[in-house]
Amino acid sequence: MKKKLVSVLMCAAMTATVLAGCGSSSTTTTTDTSSADTSAADTSASNAAETTAATEAAADASADASASGDVLTIGFAQVGHESDWRTASTNSCQTVFTAENGYDLQFVDCDNDSAVQIEAVRGFIEQDVDYIIIDPIVSTGWDTVLTECEDAGIPVIVIDRTIDDSDKYVSWVGSNFKTEGLAAGEWLKAYAELKGIEDINVLVIEGSTGASATIGRTDGFKEIADREGWTILDSQNGDFTQAGGQEVMESYCKSYEGQFNVVICQNDNEAFGAMDAMKNAGVSYGVDGDVILVSFDACTAGLEYVLSGDINADFECNPLAAPFVEEVIQTLEAGGTPEKEVYMSEHWFVNEDILSSITVDGEEQELTVVDQAVVDAQY
Repeated sequence: MKKKLVSVLMCAAMTATVLAGCGSSSTTTTTDTSSADTSAADTSASNAAETTAATEAAADASADASASGDVLTIGFAQVGHESDWRTASTNSCQTVFTAENGYDLQFVDCDNDSAVQIEAVRGFIEQDVDYIIIDPIVSTGWDTVLTECEDAGIPVIVIDRTIDDSDKYVSWVGSNFKTEGLAAGEWLKAYAELKGIEDINVLVIEGSTGASATIGRTDGFKEIADREGWTILDSQNGDFTQAGGQEVMESYCKSYEGQFNVVICQNDNEAFGAMDAMKNAGVSYGVDGDVILVSFDACTAGLEYVLSGDINADFECNPLAAPFVEEVIQTLEAGGTPEKEVYMSEHWFVNEDILSSITVDGEEQELTVVDQAVVDAQY
């Protein structure tokens, strides 16, 4: 560490994170939406409250830093701009790591190219930045460049997706993607039982190949599917984009016509594309349709479709990591040791008020029924 800020205390929100269930392309679809009856959820603004607590604590530290005249240079190698989730993640960092807060943010959009991302990190090393934030496009191939960061004395903080072949970073801040997949599976099991649906035939639209979010969600859902004896007809890569989701779903509608009753999309943008494809193919979906549609991320647009009944359930991945990342940085600046893993609390959102909770890995977890207040409180 080269420049030091004044010492600060770490906010309690950092240690109160909860282990639970995680890009800008257009979200415009031709899907019709209609209002669906929903129940108000007490937890509608809990993510916002937690993030606000972390932001306020870090803001005090930033004010001290700004007053002292010290500036920390932060290099951020972002995955890209493939989805609403990714845009929210980028905005979170750009809002927190400002000149007014005592930072110089060097931001690189890597456009989903892992080679570009590695070179971006090397560029930050050459710039001699104080800290590097990485949202890794893929989970492997990192040890060499992280060793270079370590040799240069630059702490690395990983957010969102994980790095599997190196531990040469100070902290990771994000979600448990396998838990998200498990939660989707457990919800589907309980929902199907209540609806009297005995045969489950699933089509999966995966995220980007090699991404830890893709791996975790795929493995978690498959674990439940295998346990319950469900049929996964196909699982293909939609690259976390609306165009990718539509392309895969168009192919599915032709290849598996009349054979599927569940579609799992590994983020909201893929779900928007899948909705367009199914509508064009004359396939009904959602609460009143023939196909159960499940999504991940739970961005505002995604929850709007849960509210309308087009998406049955949406499993949140919180993109607002920057305040928690700043707390890691402030802990290091104060000479402390941050937690190696920081899990952000998240929620499982549904349209119908027929289930209050599900059990995931032996733990009871609440379901949030979406109403307009829930939508308005989301990122």
